[in-house]
Amino acid sequence: MPDLLRLAVLGLLRRPVRTMLTALGLAVALGSMLIFLSLGEGLRGVFRAELGGVGPDLQVAWTRAGQTILPPMDMDPAVVGVLRNLPKSLGIAAVTPVASTIRQSLDPSQSAVFYGLPTATGIDAMFSGVKVAQGRLLGPQDTGKDVAVLGAKAAQNLKLELGGTLELSRRGSARIIGILAPQSALTDTFTFLPLDTVQRAFGVGDRLSLVAVKLRNPADANRVAAALAKEPQVGGLGLEISTRADVAAGIQKLLNSADVLSVCLSVIALIVGGLAVVNTVLMGVYERTREFGTLRAIGARPAFVRRLVLIETLLLSVLGGAVGLGLAGVAVWGINIYTQNLAGINGAALTPRLILVGLLVALALGLTSGWWPARNAGRLNVVDALGRI
Repeated sequence: MPDLLRLAVLGLLRRPVRTMLTALGLAVALGSMLIFLSLGEGLRGVFRAELGGVGPDLQVAWTRAGQTILPPMDMDPAVVGVLRNLPKSLGIAAVTPVASTIRQSLDPSQSAVFYGLPTATGIDAMFSGVKVAQGRLLGPQDTGKDVAVLGAKAAQNLKLELGGTLELSRRGSARIIGILAPQSALTDTFTFLPLDTVQRAFGVGDRLSLVAVKLRNPADANRVAAALAKEPQVGGLGLEISTRADVAAGIQKLLNSADVLSVCLSVIALIVGGLAVVNTVLMGVYERTREFGTLRAIGARPAFVRRLVLIETLLLSVLGGAVGLGLAGVAVWGINIYTQNLAGINGAALTPRLILVGLLVALALGLTSGWWPARNAGRLNVVDALGRI
């Protein structure tokens, strides 16, 4: 084995530029795969740490939670009255109508989530424990007024201060009356407004995005959801009743779908990287035909030559894998700096599981790419190999 390793290293160093370029191509392919997958891991971590326990016990909307980022504003507000008039035995403590939308921009820092809530209940109806750093929260006196309370990151990204004006749409704007203290990824990036302000600014009349239902006992969520699904004016109309667990499952499904897409794109890159390895090793076998013939002539068995070529391929793949891990680590560090500044979260995570996957993929790619060149090298005819110029 020491002889094999020494000969393998010498074989790779014979064409150092070609070896480094091949390893770099493999590193870029492997690093891209790890970067894609690290984004999913990062978002899962954020969801578990910050978002899993936030939000209503039940959500009533036209779409099931997790299918879209925010439901469109197309729900009849009569659903609110229906839910409030249900028997008290269901254990419904509060019903909160919500009108929300996203303003998208090519610059992520200028995108915004506008969240309209009844001023009588305020932000606490949906997000408990919020505190203001400047100004005040929404109150009953703000009904009908074009005012807004910004999350800490939203104010930073939009470069707005207390008393400033926030442009909502072509139909309207809002005066900033409060900026929240940093708390969570949701409240930090949202902009909270009176319900009617959002509806007026986006021209939807009195339509809602969803109705949030708070229960006296959150453990009854599944039972109450099943009861609401049987109500003719709720489930009978095709409205979806989602529990907090449904939200988690929906987000997990979206992340899994993104992972599948990432893996598919990565496989293409890995195939290209693997073909580069095969090409490099085949060229090395061709150039060293006489060398392999000499080894065979002095007593080396075909298995020795096959192992030599296979070890060269594995060394090349491990080198590419190590560089790919380094590239992925630098990329994840840069992504997290950006997402921390944008939303106060780590958007990517290079977990030990991903590192292990990267190393295993590099080794598997080395074995797969090296099999054919190693087989060809082991089948060389000694006389023909020695006679080749």
